[in-house]
Formats: sequence, structure tokens, C-alpha cells
Amino acid sequence: MQNATVSVSATISSEGELAARFTALRASGRRALVPYVTAGHPDPERSVALLQALEGAGADIIEVGIPFSDPMADGPIIQASSQQALSHGIDFTRTLDIVRRARLDIPVVLFSYLNPLIAAGPDALQRAHEAGVHGALVTDLPVGADPERERWFGESPLAFVRLVAPTTPAARMAEIATHGSGFVYLISRLGVTGVRDDLPPELEQTVSRLRGATALPICVGFGISRPEQARAVAKIADGVVVGSAVVRAAGESVERAATLVRTLRDAIDDSGAS
Repeated sequence: MQNATVSVSATISSEGELAARFTALRASGRRALVPYVTAGHPDPERSVALLQALEGAGADIIEVGIPFSDPMADGPIIQASSQQALSHGIDFTRTLDIVRRARLDIPVVLFSYLNPLIAAGPDALQRAHEAGVHGALVTDLPVGADPERERWFGESPLAFVRLVAPTTPAARMAEIATHGSGFVYLISRLGVTGVRDDLPPELEQTVSRLRGATALPICVGFGISRPEQARAVAKIADGVVVGSAVVRAAGESVERAATLVRTLRDAIDDSGAS
């Protein structure tokens, strides 16, 4: 199939927010902490409070997942949170309402499957931008799969964050990064999201390979749940994404999730990265 994907042309107002965040972190020798939450979990009201609490606990960017009925890339913790949010009637529009109400001063990236965004209509990405979203990450839209749809993202007001797998060849890494912006999300291991006991032994080599393919900041996620893991990733990457552990803590209480994020923040800042 001929790859007719266009290069990203996200506007300064959104892509610039992410770039500015990473530039400021780099200047201070720090790494980004990027927690993931599911919009509307554990319920709509506490979802707003959760976003605010995570910002206060030291998050640099927050990924907000749009609930989806068939989240194939997610493990049981995030799947359960998505079902709980759906039971509260959370959809794309209500996700944006939660982001708008939270009034965060840090960048927000929508984490979604393609279907909810298509179903929201041709103005979905513009509406997200107006609600205070700065980027979009789509789990099931690989480079070259749907050039017209990729152009929709690339020409939107949002940065288009791309996923890279650990098995991706170097040439493909470069192609993916060329058609993305904001940062690159490196999946630390194959499989679904979830809490893991250890990091893949080849992770440092994978990050190094990706650095040779792109100048974009690299954030690593999937399986990172404990402070010592976050500290280790911060030594080699520009950002650390923590999802299932934060969602699990949020299911207990907003305070528990904030405490976890503060602990992760301290560990990342103690990594000695520069």
C-alpha cells in the first residue's frame, strides 16, 4: 500500500504546550511524569477532582482515556475502569466536559481508540482543543493504515502523539516519528497495559534505538507501577507514563492516587537524570 500520510502540522497552541513542557523539564534536568486516568472513573465528579489532585501531586502531563466498550490494548484494571465509566454515561462529549471543568494548567492528551473519535463527528478534534486538550494518542491507527484519517489528525489543532512498539525496526520508528508530534510513546513491552513486577531487560537498548530515529521526546509506558521502576525509566527516557497503577489507586480514592503520583514524582526527581 502506498503511504500517502502527510506530515503533522499541529498548531503552536497545542503542540507548543507539550514542547514547552519538555523544554522546561530538560532545562531543569527533570523528566516528565505522565499519569493516565480514565475519564469518568471512578465517577464523573471524582474524575474532575482526580485530575486536579494529580496536577497538584506533580504530574507534568495527564493522559485522559475516553471510555470504550472494547479496549483491546488494555489490561483488566483499565478495562474495568472503562466499563465503570461507561455505566455512568461517559462518552467523548462528557470526557471533554470533565477536562474543561478540571481547568488544568498542564497539558492534557486524549488517549483513545479510533471509533469514539470518529463517532464524535468531524469537529471532534477542534472541540477537544477548545475544551483544553493539547494532544491525541490513538491506539489503533498505525502509520499508513488510513492516510485520510491520519491527515485529519495531522491537520487538527492537537499534537498527534504516536505509539512505537519495542519490536519496531529503526526505519519504521523514524517513519512513525516523522508523522507524529508532541512526544513519542514507547510501549515498554508487547501485550496489554497492566502492572508488572519488572522492566524489560532490553528497554535501554530500545530507547537508544528510538533516539537514533527521532528528536521528539520519548515517554515510556506499559507495566510501570512502582517508584523504583519509574526511577529506572527516568534515567533513560524523557518521560514516564503510569496508567494501571494510578487507575487502581483512583478506584480506592482520589487521595490514594495523588499519594502514588507524589511518590512517583519523588522517585523520578531522584533518578539523577540530566
